[in-house]
Amino acid sequence: MKTLALVAGLMLGFMQTASADELLREAVLPVAQADKAAHAALEKCTKDGYKVSVAVVDRAGVLRALLRGDGAGPHTVSSSSKKAFTAASLRRPTSELADLAAKTPVLQGLHRMDENILILGGGLPIEIGGEVVGGIGVGGAPGAHLDDACAQAGLDAIGAAPKVQEKK
Repeated sequence: MKTLALVAGLMLGFMQTASADELLREAVLPVAQADKAAHAALEKCTKDGYKVSVAVVDRAGVLRALLRGDGAGPHTVSSSSKKAFTAASLRRPTSELADLAAKTPVLQGLHRMDENILILGGGLPIEIGGEVVGGIGVGGAPGAHLDDACAQAGLDAIGAAPKVQEKK
């Protein structure tokens, strides 16, 4: 009797198991691409005379690459990582989020959603093939628009979107 119940339970379990076709698929940002984007962003900022750190995260906000440029302040490691996390998690440029939060007081609470969220310019989502696969964050340049420009250089190096809108 116990054997029959065990066999019936196993059969029911096999019938309820999801097939491979039902599993979700998602694109993964290869570490080589993350590294290439980080180096390109750091190179742009260094060329422009800024001492920064650059972080690249995957779609889940997990760190894939981190570079602290020569002379960059220790705080830039955290700020670049949080900007990358924010851009990947919220799937928007952090400068855009900062503008929205400034114009819409209720959105100022966004930073309290997660300890890793930082609503300051310098973070961009990494979009490839219409899918957000990660985020890049730059911290340490003397202005969010300069951090954004360096992050954009990282995206350009790997053929990713979006293009940052120029402020007029």
